[in-house]
Amino acid sequence: MDASDACCAPPGNVDSDAMATDLQTLSAMGNDTRYELLRRIANADDGVCVCDLEATVGVSQSAVSQALSRLYTAGLVTRRKEGSWRYYEPTETTEVLLETLDDLRGNHE
Repeated sequence: MDASDACCAPPGNVDSDAMATDLQTLSAMGNDTRYELLRRIANADDGVCVCDLEATVGVSQSAVSQALSRLYTAGLVTRRKEGSWRYYEPTETTEVLLETLDDLRGNHE
């Protein structure tokens, strides 16, 4: 059987690099702690100090640090150091993703 005998056109190609990047991004968001931290960071006006984030989620300081590191590696937050503290801000990608999720949720409520 050749392609002309198929009932449907074959699905389009998938860029494996783009797919890997997308999966890394979605995976980074796919955890309660990381998602809550991401939302809190995105809702802040001028970056959030890690010390403030630790006080708002019910996990250890180590778990918060690991979660923030994963979000940073995935390109969902930026970080800057001021004195002995790190401050986190959302990237444009995060803002678009969260806005899209809000829109989707609004369409299904």
